[in-house]
Amino acid sequence: MTAPHRPLAAALWMIGAIAAFTAMAVSTRQINLAHDTFEILAFRSVVGFLIVIAVAMATGQLGRIRADRLGSHVVRNVFHFTGQFLWFWAITMIPLAQVFALEFTSPIWVILLSPLILGEKLTRRKLVGAGLGFLGILIVARPDFGQLEPGVLAAAGAAVFFAATTLMTKVLTKGEPIVTILFWLTLMQAGFGTVAMLADGAVALPTLATLPWLVLIGIAGVTAHLCLTTALSLAPASMVVPVDFARLPVIAAIGALFYAEPVEAALFLGAGFIFLGIWINLRGNGATSPQQAAVKTS
Repeated sequence: MTAPHRPLAAALWMIGAIAAFTAMAVSTRQINLAHDTFEILAFRSVVGFLIVIAVAMATGQLGRIRADRLGSHVVRNVFHFTGQFLWFWAITMIPLAQVFALEFTSPIWVILLSPLILGEKLTRRKLVGAGLGFLGILIVARPDFGQLEPGVLAAAGAAVFFAATTLMTKVLTKGEPIVTILFWLTLMQAGFGTVAMLADGAVALPTLATLPWLVLIGIAGVTAHLCLTTALSLAPASMVVPVDFARLPVIAAIGALFYAEPVEAALFLGAGFIFLGIWINLRGNGATSPQQAAVKTS
């Protein structure tokens, strides 16, 4: 593909990612009264696992799946499962746009956690970016410290665990095939979700009404990862990440039209500060890879 066409192709892949993330959020809202969060996570991961196996078989990559770094995969997937649980739970409690805005703080947490996990230096630029990001969090969340909103805490916590997942992914991608990462991701997430789903002794099985939504959530999860990774392979993160932020007005419009959720100026003001903090670091680092961009995939 010629250089002029690569940014256009990346933008098209990002449209797919935006559609996938939006589909996951809306599907979760549609079935949250019928299935609890653990059930959604379990059924979603089973669908994702079947997709990964089918694609691996079709492309002849089954033989590349290995288990020599199983411990690192377990740690990564504990982080990811916790983040997924908090994200899906937040979707059922607070406005969709607020969840997405707080989710975008994940790269800020990558900045702060990278010295602990990767041994990277915390520079003045990174601290300025993190400070702007946290200012954005305060504007978006408008926390009442006397009575903190559980949904806000869940969405903010999801961003932290997604950041830890991103850093563990960076560790694993040094020599680990993507198909191996996806295989253990979907298999372990299905296992964790099933154990958690069975723990309370009451399981709501999929029905004709909820099964299509559960399948859509599973397909969207794998599709979002594929679209983001492909987009970041075609264009610099400094171009891709701003497009990803288009998810915010899209989900805000859907929330307003279909769920009567308020659209407030403070949400976009706070998101602007979060974006600015991330942008400062992307421009300073010249990030071009998915790991450098620290973009979260659900």
